[in-house]
Amino acid sequence: MIIRPATRSDTAALGRLGGLLVRQHHAWDPARFIPAEAETDHWYGVFLGGQLDRADVVVLVAEEDGRVIGFVYAGLEYTDWMALRGPAGALYDLVVDPNHRRSGVGRTLLDAALAELVRLGAPRVVLSTAERNQAAQRLFLRAGFRPTMREMTREMGGRTTGRS
Repeated sequence: MIIRPATRSDTAALGRLGGLLVRQHHAWDPARFIPAEAETDHWYGVFLGGQLDRADVVVLVAEEDGRVIGFVYAGLEYTDWMALRGPAGALYDLVVDPNHRRSGVGRTLLDAALAELVRLGAPRVVLSTAERNQAAQRLFLRAGFRPTMREMTREMGGRTTGRS
């Protein structure tokens, strides 16, 4: 397995993996997360392809035998008064093909993204995970992240979902 910067030729693979991310999150909480549609994979790939030339963004892929098996998408953010946070790196997405999970691919991608964010000058890195994504939370805790915020959602119009 090699970790390398994503290229335009990777956009279909990035879209496929991004589509998996959308589908999994929607399955966990359909009231909170958008559903995948017929063109989700395509547009996810187009979106990430549009990020590749940005100096403040990191998009890396894990490749095995010429096939993209995972990616990480991160970037630099500046002072955010809404979040009460100073400048930081932000980890937006980390996705590994289901056939390659629990083999170190995610941790390798995470470590490579963190190194790139440090190189770009990030004094800290923040991220969010879905409440039900226990595997990701364990990965991030093992990598030295600590819980600092909790998103809560309430559906309006009298409709509520979730655990009590």
